[in-house]
Amino acid sequence: MISPQTIEQITNRIDIIDVVSEFVKLKKRGANYLGLCPFHNEKTPSFTVSPAKEIYKCFGCGKSGNTITFLMEHEKYSYAESLKWLAQRYNIEIQETEVSDETRIVQQAAESLHALNNFAQKFFTEQLLQTEEGQGYALTYLEERGYDVQIIEKFQLGYNPQARNVFASAALQQQFSKEILLKSGLVVERNEELFDNYRGRIIFPIHNTTGKIIGFGARVIGKADKAPKYINTPENEVYVKSKILYGAYFARHSIDKNNECLLVEGYTDVISLHQAEIDNVVASGGTSLTADQLRIVKKYTNNLTIIYDGDAAGVKAAMRGLDMALEEGLNVKLVLIPDNEDPDSYVKKVGTSAFKKFIDAGKKDFILFQLEILLKEAANDITKKNDAVNQIAESLSRINKAEDFTRRNAYIHECAAVLKIDENGLINLVNKYINDRITKQEKSKPSAEETTETSVVEKNDDLFFHPDELQEKNLLRVLLEYGLNDWDSNMTIAAHIFKELDQFRFDNADMAVLYEVYKTQYEQGFNPSAKTLLYHENERVRTLVINVTLFPFELSRRWDEKLENIKVNNVDTSVQDVILSLNYFKLHKIKKMFEENQRDIELTKNWNEMLKLLEIHKYLKATEREITEQLGTVIMK
Repeated sequence: MISPQTIEQITNRIDIIDVVSEFVKLKKRGANYLGLCPFHNEKTPSFTVSPAKEIYKCFGCGKSGNTITFLMEHEKYSYAESLKWLAQRYNIEIQETEVSDETRIVQQAAESLHALNNFAQKFFTEQLLQTEEGQGYALTYLEERGYDVQIIEKFQLGYNPQARNVFASAALQQQFSKEILLKSGLVVERNEELFDNYRGRIIFPIHNTTGKIIGFGARVIGKADKAPKYINTPENEVYVKSKILYGAYFARHSIDKNNECLLVEGYTDVISLHQAEIDNVVASGGTSLTADQLRIVKKYTNNLTIIYDGDAAGVKAAMRGLDMALEEGLNVKLVLIPDNEDPDSYVKKVGTSAFKKFIDAGKKDFILFQLEILLKEAANDITKKNDAVNQIAESLSRINKAEDFTRRNAYIHECAAVLKIDENGLINLVNKYINDRITKQEKSKPSAEETTETSVVEKNDDLFFHPDELQEKNLLRVLLEYGLNDWDSNMTIAAHIFKELDQFRFDNADMAVLYEVYKTQYEQGFNPSAKTLLYHENERVRTLVINVTLFPFELSRRWDEKLENIKVNNVDTSVQDVILSLNYFKLHKIKKMFEENQRDIELTKNWNEMLKLLEIHKYLKATEREITEQLGTVIMK
């Protein structure tokens, strides 16, 4: 986890105009900057960036946030990835909080693998483009396949020479350890000697969604004889095949813009389509689709079009992963390329325009295509037709999100008509599969005693403040706004609030967490404020800060001009605000304590316990009287 010190350094250095300008052309307009919104298509600029408030807002689509949320929304980075991007931009060294020895070992291995992969890519690309063997053997082959130098450089393709240990020797000279070389899969060991694993092959670097090279694919040049056509990186700390879509880094903006992801099987399919300027495309790498891969797609769009070969193997590959895609709420279409062709060869054969028209015209609904295949296989076999009904019902049961209810009913209506069965019967069968799955999930859940309590900050998507909790919200507001100001010559307002609240607690669990986050950072020597906590790693904390500090109205600066001899603005009222907020907070808490104390007095049968409760009652009364005298108010029942 990135340390609070590093986060503070990053947030202090952030220049929202500098960052957003990387992705949006901005023009100064008064105190703010204006540009075309990157989150939706528009012709008139409505995307506004405020350098003073360090926020952006589009008045067209409503998107808003700070620098980090901009990177998370636009680049689809995680919170940590956004911080690392900013740290690299501003040359800030990232410090991690204390981690276990096991975690540290994993992190060090990951860093070493990233460094090795980066070195390997540069080495292989140099071998392809700048050596006689690479140019005469590998580059010629790629050019014959129709790839130009620009696309080769974009995807950072390379070549591993045929000599047995050219790469291994170069990597050892760069001080990469034998252990990390073997873990990367780039070399193998035989008789205590290291050999290059990808000798004489074209190298395809594999990037994660932030652009880091996490592994490689290596293809034989020409037709494979006895050796496998492709060799891939073995799984390690940074490369997990089920969580990777080849080309996602290069396609992410186009997928977002087109609101559609094209999915193919192989590396060359992706590269050829990009060269044909069809760049919203990724590859599964020839494996069955996984839930993690589908979630990568869902980060950018809900529309997935699968483009596979039209042979039997291609049809079977397309069918795999259907249920998971439905569960993820994706709208799945299928396009089958004509026999003896694949997307790589077909786009080269017909050209960009014809290929796009073929895709648009050839899209088949995945559910209906599955039904068509199942019925074709069943023919007149009653048992197989019955199996087809059950398989379709099971697939339809995966469309189980509330927002997809109408979509599922439309499928049931259409499938029942094709199958020539009663629609209500199919509805009942689909519901049976849904209920069976729910029952199975309930049985697999741990019991209440085994379940650890989850963080209250993450438990609820919507925060509603009870009227009694408005005092808590207001006190957090003054803490965030004035906490670092001086209370007197000896302490800050934050220190004064902590002292005054020593005997009190927050009833709202979410606000209690925000209070503790602030207090912890303050006591550790940081300078927490609404601004710094707006960049906190926990999304819920960031949301709470906005809820606590954001108000729909601001007092007009012109009131000072309107009201003679009265200064409404530009007056420091922090101390008065803190006193009032603390006193009202305490009064509400004391009222609750009175109610609890009264119930305890009525229930107790023990005389000594009664005396203690009466003493508490007396103390609460005295405290209440002291507070109300400060406020100049009367006690209200």
